[in-house]
Amino acid sequence: MELQIRKLNSTDYDNILVGWWKDWNWDAPPKDFLPDDSEGGIIVFDGDTPICAGFLYATNSKASWIDWIISNKDYRKKPQRKQALVLLIETLTNISKNAGNKYGYALIKHKGLISTYESLGYVKGDSYTAEMLKKF
Repeated sequence: MELQIRKLNSTDYDNILVGWWKDWNWDAPPKDFLPDDSEGGIIVFDGDTPICAGFLYATNSKASWIDWIISNKDYRKKPQRKQALVLLIETLTNISKNAGNKYGYALIKHKGLISTYESLGYVKGDSYTAEMLKKF
């Protein structure tokens, strides 16, 4: 099996990602909340089938935010699904490192995804109890 990665493009948000968020019963974040108006990340494919995607926020520090990981709920191939998530997070992490960042940050709740981050060397910080947002 050969997984492919590509940068997110202008049609992925509407044609793929919004549907995935809906399938997982999550509200899709607005395009302008995501890096580069929803194009600031990557997507992983198995052939023509998209498996998962995620985003990379740049900051004005030596940290980057590697998050908003979302997947195709209907893609059930094992172990490819897990391999795709590892490849996604590992690639976003490497992009961040290669940009000169020293820290990767993620704000996640899903136990399986937490385990994937941990397998790539991330450590748990404090457990948060509230996610706070304000629209200006």
